[in-house]
Amino acid sequence: MRFENKTVIVTGGGTGIGKATAKRFFEEGANVIINGRRENVLKETALEIDPTGKKVLYVAGDISKKETSENLVKKAVEVFGGVDVLVNNTGKFNPTPFLDHTEDDVQSYLDTIVKGTFYPSQAVIPEMKKRGGGAIVNTGSMWAIQAVEATPSSAYSAAMAGRHALTRNLAVEFAGDHIRVNAVAPAVVETPIYNTFMSEEQVAEVLPTFNAFHPIGRNGTPDDVANAVLFLADDSSSWITGIIMPLDGGVTARLR
Repeated sequence: MRFENKTVIVTGGGTGIGKATAKRFFEEGANVIINGRRENVLKETALEIDPTGKKVLYVAGDISKKETSENLVKKAVEVFGGVDVLVNNTGKFNPTPFLDHTEDDVQSYLDTIVKGTFYPSQAVIPEMKKRGGGAIVNTGSMWAIQAVEATPSSAYSAAMAGRHALTRNLAVEFAGDHIRVNAVAPAVVETPIYNTFMSEEQVAEVLPTFNAFHPIGRNGTPDDVANAVLFLADDSSSWITGIIMPLDGGVTARLR
């Protein structure tokens, strides 16, 4: 198994892409610690993936607070001996016209996405150095690369662009420490995030209309993203760092 005896932290790991990613790492032999705000969701997910409760653990907390990241790393070190892979996967998405964004709204995107990349990475890198290297994979977004008229998302896009910028900066700064930093940039992926601003009925009606938006003819799935994350975390991609990998069914290829 590719990640036998490796320890992985996945933020935003309770549902959607984060849950699928945690599950795939576990299936490949890794110890996994997931993070999110809702302890009940994390507990349920951890036990669903690993009913023994031994290899998938959780730390609940607000990722915009530095102490949450410190607690995540502390648990990884105490229970599993260190950290090999970090997946920064926190996010929020609620299409909003630019002039309708409030100050609190903008701050929430920066907290969830920018701070949610900065603080976990800052906490993990010293431990990765002790192991002789590691991999950080960030869940970015196609919206940080290409604006989509149907979904005005300026605050989200700006925050995700910050995550992309951190990806490149950390990749260069820590290449000498054998720490690789990459990101994936998904287009429309069918996750519970859409249920945060649409009803079940609206999701069922609206999401299929985006299939044709992707040249490949369908929306993405959490497993599509998880598989790419595992590739970038694996030693088979050992000469890859500082990239933003589009996972968009061909959308950005068509728009360029």
